[in-house]
Amino acid sequence: MEQQQHWRKLDGTRITRPIEDEVRAVLVREKEMGHTLKVCIGTDSQVKGKETEFATVIVFVRKGKGGFMYIHNETTLQKMNIKQRMLTEVSKSIEIAYALCRLFTIYNVDMEVHADINTNPNFKSNDALKEAMGYIMGMGFVFKAKPHAFASSTCANKVVQ
Repeated sequence: MEQQQHWRKLDGTRITRPIEDEVRAVLVREKEMGHTLKVCIGTDSQVKGKETEFATVIVFVRKGKGGFMYIHNETTLQKMNIKQRMLTEVSKSIEIAYALCRLFTIYNVDMEVHADINTNPNFKSNDALKEAMGYIMGMGFVFKAKPHAFASSTCANKVVQ
């Protein structure tokens, strides 16, 4: 996965090793510190002129003790309607969730995939809800949509705004 070289921490520090190695080190360190973790993976996007910027985040929540995240940005010139964009967000989240899920199983860490899709049918993003839910759950992952999808709708959203 070539995108491994483009991950960074919230403070901008670049991750120089493959994201799988970074996550493994985090899981070991956090366990040694006695933290119980939950991981939430989500992607959001923003259309800026002819470009669409995507931000995928891996959010580590320390139960009762805050959290931290890793960020990956990507930009495309491909034109997409809202449904295509929502499903591209979901596919980017699933790609990283799939790459890391074995580690989370080994270290007994719960993982959720968050979709920045509104459950209210009055919103355009809702058109992609059924497909996104089926895609995520079909891969065996826990699915969260708005308003419970903070990894995508809050964390990743702040990165692309």
